[in-house]
Amino acid sequence: MRRLLLVVGVLAGCEEPPPACKMIDTSCQPGYVPTLPNVNNNTIKNGCGTDDSSCHSANGRAGGLSMATMDEAYANLLTLRDVKAGDPGCSEFIVRTDSPGKDYQMPPGDPLTPEERCALIQWVQMGATNP
Repeated sequence: MRRLLLVVGVLAGCEEPPPACKMIDTSCQPGYVPTLPNVNNNTIKNGCGTDDSSCHSANGRAGGLSMATMDEAYANLLTLRDVKAGDPGCSEFIVRTDSPGKDYQMPPGDPLTPEERCALIQWVQMGATNP
């Protein structure tokens, strides 16, 4: 009985971790030109970091990641979310945002649109640069 309770307790608190890498379609159609200012203004600002109730706002900092400003988002994405320039399939930022319905999906709740996800993917594929 004790072993069953331990297994149930462990499984109840588990979330599926994101894979290190996944296959990504880089030939998708972005909803906007995939540059850092556009990624920030069209996707990150809208739901990730600038609203005080957002998960990654200056007040939220979920996972230690703040996206309150474009420069802060860029620096943190390259360090805390392991954005690998030129390799979207092995960039945690892309794995999480391109996994609707998974436990590790970002943002939680409503996923990004395919066009938003595509812009993020192509920005990383093109080198994840900050002009």
